[in-house]
Amino acid sequence: MTRTKGRNRNNRNGKGNRERKDERTDLIEKIDMNNERLFGYYKAQKIVPEEEWDEFVDSLRQHLPTAFRVCGSRQTANILNSTIKNVHVPTLSDVTFEGQKIPPPVQFPWYPDGLAWGFNVPKKVLRRQPEFKKFHSFLVYETEVGNISRQEAVSMIPPLFMEVEPHHRTMDMCAAPGSKTAQILEAIHAQDSSTSTSIPTGLVLANDSDNKRTHLLIHQSARLPSPALMVTNLDASSYPTIRIPQQRKDGTPYLGQLLFDRILCDVPCSGDGTIRKNMGIWKSWQPMDGNGLHSLQVRILQRAMKMLKDDGKIVYSTCSLNPVENEAVIAEALGSNRDFELVDVSSQIPELKRRPGLTTWRATADKTMSRTFESYEEFMGSSMFDDNVKAKLTPGHWPPPDADKMNLERCMRIYPHLQDTGGFFVAVLQKVQKKRDKIERKRAAEDTPELPDAKKTKTTESADVSSTMEVDVSAPVTPPEAATPAAVESSEKTDSKQDSKPEERQPHQSSGAGGPSFKENPYTFLSPDDPILLNCIERLHISSDFPSSNILVRNPTGDAIRSLYIANNIVKDIIQNNDFEKLRLTAAGTKVFNKQDTGKGQDAQFRVLGEGLPVILPYIEPSTIIKGDTSALKILLTTHYPLCTKFEEPFRSVIEARPVGSHVVQFPISELDGLNHDIVLPIWKSNVSITLMIDKKAKSAMSLRLFAVDITTSTKEKEKAKEDETVVAVQDVEDDRDAEGDDDVDVDE
Repeated sequence: MTRTKGRNRNNRNGKGNRERKDERTDLIEKIDMNNERLFGYYKAQKIVPEEEWDEFVDSLRQHLPTAFRVCGSRQTANILNSTIKNVHVPTLSDVTFEGQKIPPPVQFPWYPDGLAWGFNVPKKVLRRQPEFKKFHSFLVYETEVGNISRQEAVSMIPPLFMEVEPHHRTMDMCAAPGSKTAQILEAIHAQDSSTSTSIPTGLVLANDSDNKRTHLLIHQSARLPSPALMVTNLDASSYPTIRIPQQRKDGTPYLGQLLFDRILCDVPCSGDGTIRKNMGIWKSWQPMDGNGLHSLQVRILQRAMKMLKDDGKIVYSTCSLNPVENEAVIAEALGSNRDFELVDVSSQIPELKRRPGLTTWRATADKTMSRTFESYEEFMGSSMFDDNVKAKLTPGHWPPPDADKMNLERCMRIYPHLQDTGGFFVAVLQKVQKKRDKIERKRAAEDTPELPDAKKTKTTESADVSSTMEVDVSAPVTPPEAATPAAVESSEKTDSKQDSKPEERQPHQSSGAGGPSFKENPYTFLSPDDPILLNCIERLHISSDFPSSNILVRNPTGDAIRSLYIANNIVKDIIQNNDFEKLRLTAAGTKVFNKQDTGKGQDAQFRVLGEGLPVILPYIEPSTIIKGDTSALKILLTTHYPLCTKFEEPFRSVIEARPVGSHVVQFPISELDGLNHDIVLPIWKSNVSITLMIDKKAKSAMSLRLFAVDITTSTKEKEKAKEDETVVAVQDVEDDRDAEGDDDVDVDE
């Protein structure tokens, strides 16, 4: 084979290599899928009966099936799920590829409403077999617009056991990349319809210690815009106390600690349960991976315990099967806080196959796994290790003396061979604090005066993390962020080309628990009589019961420069009564209005965003919403800026009569084939044309759902670009042949 000289002309942007890589089904051969350290450790723990060992190991060596979840509001999810079940699955149920029958997607029987699916299909089938190729395109588009979440099956389990309701104050302590946070948001918004979003009274506080991952988390969570969402960037093991206004029994106000109804601790772990997709674990895993994480996992769970309400629930989970990271963490945390107990959830989700938690296990620091130890004392008495190694393990790595009284068997172990998944561990803990202890702690807290921040020592700050002290707020409280300089609004995800202008940036540096610097803006609530806000309300005919006092902006001056957000009352209370830098507040609420440039000689206006419309829609006067039809929708999807004169009557006359600005169009059920709910979309009207104000991906997904083909302009442009690229590539190859006198060129190299 002869390669072209110089640059690889058919591998622009790495596409050639990526295509060849994707053809592979296994990263390593099954003969190499062996790690005696891991197998020896598992056997020492007796995690599965001896008669199941071969089946268990064989499952670890199998390719992990693809899993996805239909997400969004319950009504929207059920509608899309019906499309998958009734339209796509029948076409995939009798497919043969290269002489082999390909199984169709199947619903997970344990996931509520059948909203989770799995299928095990080679990538070459998805690329070449017409029916599966079409289904794959459907999944890709719906994933991009947030209606489908690609998520490992076992990862979907922990939020289900939280039993979140719309009024619950919930926290996801280690939330990135955000799939579980999205599930919690869906539970908070369980009462939403397909076109409108409620403003729930509950809270979803998602946190991650990695700043970059918090932005991935924000992107993932934005698939279900929520006024109840906050994102912070902090070390979960030392998460600071959040204070909100509360009232004593006599009616006097005070600032008290925010306590949560539900907390998810999906903690960092060694990840051996992901071995079916993370092939590197076959080579790298050794016992110290989990030993080193144990203390962090315990601290995170202990911190969660101090932030939970009476009768509240904590769900602790890992993608590890190592008892040192699981049962040992639960046992140590329970031993330090007797107000908690493990919940028996064996009757919940009965279709989910699981095994009980372990009550005995053997830890070790031996990287070769030649020996494990029954107790901490036996380990410390061994001559195998020096003092430095022995110092890395604690008694908490082993079962406590009273392990048999902790009901550790109530924990759940999910093994790959039970239902063709990854490995996972889940435990549900509930706070059952005695009333007497509660009274004593409250009395002790009230007797302790609060120190001014300037006088607090480092030791005092640490103690404040778990404080439940009350602060008198009979005098007005000045929001801490109001006078704090900060970075100007971080770059925002656009939903149309009009949003492409970035705001001026004014970065600042500050230290915090989540990292060495913090470069985010403060949030400031607008006055309900702010002129820009009033203009938005007037132009969109928004009713008087709209929560205009809950509109906030994100910039140092508190001016409505570019974007307006909306938050619910609990988010507002947190923002106004806590230092946003101490919380390292990365995101809050959801964006609803954005500044729109209107051209020369016209004043700038704000328009409703596609992502914000479901929140605003319940407050818009119904008579002002424009009624559209299928022909109008097709024009809006196939043309960027269609002239008003291009539309048919009566839509044409209605739209021509509307002033320049933001408007809302409703496309009724009767006009749309294959859909059983109205579509409501934002548009922008200029002097002579209108524009559909949703992004390209959303347009493509909508087109595929409604018309079974992508009719959008962006798709036509992509096809034209591909044709042009092919012409250029062929010309490049021909040029090389002319230059080198070589006709044997491998264009894939």
